[in-house]
Amino acid sequence: MAAAAAGSRDLGLSLTQQLTVIALCALTAFISHLALAVFNDGVRPFMLDFIQGRTTRSATTAVSFGLSAGFIFGLGAPMALSTGVLNPWLVFLPTDILGLLSPKKWLAPVLGAAWGAVIVFGLNGANSLAHDLPVDFLTAMQQMSTPILFLFTLFPVLAISKQFGKLRGGIAGVVELALVVATMKLWPGVFAGAIAMAVGVLMLIGFAVTRDLRQRRTEQAQRAEQAGRADGPAEEAPGGDDPMASLFSASATRLRKHLPLFMVLGAGICLLAQTHIFGGGEATSFLIAKGDYSSAAQVDFYRAFGFIPLIATTALASGAYGIVGFTLVYPVGYLLPSPWLALICGALVFAVEVLALSWIGRILGRLPSVRDSSEHLRSAISDSLQLAILFGSLMAANAMGGGLGILIVGGLYLLNEAMGRVVVRMAAAPAAVIVGGVVLNLLYWLDLFTPVKG
Repeated sequence: MAAAAAGSRDLGLSLTQQLTVIALCALTAFISHLALAVFNDGVRPFMLDFIQGRTTRSATTAVSFGLSAGFIFGLGAPMALSTGVLNPWLVFLPTDILGLLSPKKWLAPVLGAAWGAVIVFGLNGANSLAHDLPVDFLTAMQQMSTPILFLFTLFPVLAISKQFGKLRGGIAGVVELALVVATMKLWPGVFAGAIAMAVGVLMLIGFAVTRDLRQRRTEQAQRAEQAGRADGPAEEAPGGDDPMASLFSASATRLRKHLPLFMVLGAGICLLAQTHIFGGGEATSFLIAKGDYSSAAQVDFYRAFGFIPLIATTALASGAYGIVGFTLVYPVGYLLPSPWLALICGALVFAVEVLALSWIGRILGRLPSVRDSSEHLRSAISDSLQLAILFGSLMAANAMGGGLGILIVGGLYLLNEAMGRVVVRMAAAPAAVIVGGVVLNLLYWLDLFTPVKG
């Protein structure tokens, strides 16, 4: 299957690409230091206390490190090494930590640039070294591409099932399966899940909007009935003293004051995506590695629907935006033919996003089912990827070590579960593949293991 096999790429970057990564890491660390934006969605709710001086920089850094370390070393690094494509967990989670850690403004971009240098100069050496080992576990990890790409296709079906019940979920599943089969038969050069995901997301949004409109009509009818019984029209309670509205307004104003800086950030992220050395997600990384940029753009565009409400509401509640915004700069960057266009379009996309935050917050307040859909989408993405990554990691284990490889990798994963998930579940299986690869190489050097051929 054309879309299922990821290409084998090294991490040798051109000078322009190296400078782009280093400069962007410096910028994101500086923005994190100013508490204007962070990448980790779990850290953003803690930023309000830091911004308002109720917690210390060191305490906020500890939170960021605790929530990010497993993803950096268990998911970000393995994915980059196996695909030859950088990802946001490797690039932006460390700059969250370094920016918050830095006690001085000038030190934050220095530390961020240093991390960028580690990425561009260190990863390629590690990649080359790993490929020269008797047990090449990085090549084996490319086995993860097929389950990730195809199981990820099902996330709209899972979201529909959770929010709207088994019947609609089953219908969506049949529709997606039919579209995948039709795409494989009629357009073999196209990623088979692209059309299916698009239709699935549209079905989810359609169900949510229909429910919200029906509920609004019901509420309007009830209010009209109540008004008809009373002597005069019912008056709405004044909302000027709403503390959440006041907080949202203050946060939006704070972010708009730094609009030029956000535009530079958007330009940099869009440029990084345009270089095609960066993928915004697990499935996207394998598609970028294969050179299927249009499918990668579709995947990240559909994925954004699950994160726009979360990023908008947490940004308005905390005063800290997402480092990658609503992630819409990813698909824009993948498709643009010119770096100069990427810089311009990335800046414009971020400008529109920041300026529209208050409006988006108000719209989401009126569409509760759409807002709930984003929660179900994120949960469904997580569920589908957890299974896909685990299954793909076991396939990689079998490719590099047969039954012994499965025993080591699967055993490490189960041990992590039994120990209370020292490494987050999403990252545990890829981390186990790397550890298992090191163990198998040690056994080979001790003459206790013969590598699997082919």
